[in-house]
Amino acid sequence: MRLLAALGLSVAVLSGCAPSAPAGIKKYVLDQAVSDAIGDPGTCVLIAEQGKVVYQYGTHVVCGRKLPGCDDPGVRTVEQLLRAAPTAGAAQTASCRSNADGSRLVAWAAGPIEGGELTYAAVMEGDLVPPGVVIADKLKTAFARAGLGAK
Repeated sequence: MRLLAALGLSVAVLSGCAPSAPAGIKKYVLDQAVSDAIGDPGTCVLIAEQGKVVYQYGTHVVCGRKLPGCDDPGVRTVEQLLRAAPTAGAAQTASCRSNADGSRLVAWAAGPIEGGELTYAAVMEGDLVPPGVVIADKLKTAFARAGLGAK
């Protein structure tokens, strides 16, 4: 019984640490829009406002993974990409193989969300991953469906 109570408390504490959603946006609506667009167990999407993460889609494990940077030598996390995301102009995208035998792919996308002060970064990794440019396009539509971006 104590173990169950401790587990419940741990889940509650960890859930409280996760960012919710940008102001004025319902998290469940944004979650559903992202899920419909690029939802996958290997997906992470972060949204920031003035450098502070205000939304996370994906588990802390997926969002914390270090994966090949494709354009850059070495590996990076989606949070590192978010810090470097362009605040104006088009999204930056990249795609490449993520393992030695080439059977898995990683795709990155990061940029501004139209019509506001928000930026995003996203990563997908797995067997059937679309290119980063496709992820950026699908997220643009998803963000608009959820009420973010140009009104």
